[in-house]
Amino acid sequence: MSAVRVVLEYFHPWPNSAGFYLARERGWYEEAGIELHLRVPDPFHGDSLEHLLRGDVQFAVFPSNRLLVRRAKGQPLIGVAAINHRGLESIQTLTDFNIHRPRDLQGKRLALNPTPRGLAMVRHLIAADGGDPDAVILVDSGVRELRPEQLASGIADASFGGYWAWEALMDSPIAAERRVVWPVDEIGAPAYHSYLLGAHQHWVDNNPQQVRDFLAVTERGFLAAAADPQSALQAYEASTPYFPSELLSNSLRTIAPSWLHEGRWGEQREALIAPYARWLHEHGVLDDGEAWRGATSNAYLSGARP
Repeated sequence: MSAVRVVLEYFHPWPNSAGFYLARERGWYEEAGIELHLRVPDPFHGDSLEHLLRGDVQFAVFPSNRLLVRRAKGQPLIGVAAINHRGLESIQTLTDFNIHRPRDLQGKRLALNPTPRGLAMVRHLIAADGGDPDAVILVDSGVRELRPEQLASGIADASFGGYWAWEALMDSPIAAERRVVWPVDEIGAPAYHSYLLGAHQHWVDNNPQQVRDFLAVTERGFLAAAADPQSALQAYEASTPYFPSELLSNSLRTIAPSWLHEGRWGEQREALIAPYARWLHEHGVLDDGEAWRGATSNAYLSGARP
């Protein structure tokens, strides 16, 4: 049995990783001779890509933009499969604030984690809608996603970053009819893979069959979870018992379609990577707009899609 360690993308497990959990629960990794260990990153020691770079794990789940930034710096990391085929962030607000479209954020307080990429995205969304990004009042919320009740209390008028398939589904004392959620890819954001699965290039080069075996089982898990999202609920109730079953169930159902493109799992698509890399470069986030070249490979997926 070969131990394989995977670090997930967030502070805690959430339903975007359902394929891993379901395949492990059903014994599919074990059948393939893989002992799967899932963990979350320790922020004190960096994000999931930093854990990967240090060799703490064999695989990691990470935002595609962070991979591109590291590739532009010459770091030997590579994406081997796509997890999501659309952006997961959203802008959230309340009807109280009379914000009906991105340009209405002018003169309003928008809370976000002011990373270079987050700031670029917000400015893009507002400008694309004919607004003035400089007229928005930014509120630094760090890594915390504001709840609707925090918006209602006056901390900000809107927030950027919370996921439409997770935070936006959480219960709140604020009535549903007052809550407004805009997925960014529905209001002008560039297309991109929100999360990829990847590894250290050197490890991939030295262990190609292990990569293929791992991805074959992982694909099986995500396809099964996409076909029946509720089949993964039991695994999450065991690993994240601090979240309500209703939230986990709703999130599984909502996020599942983002895992597949034309019925297939894992394909990293140039149409979602190359233009996004150039967009990141144009907005000063990425040093090299061509850093996407060689940053990903579909060669280890079933069918060896190029």
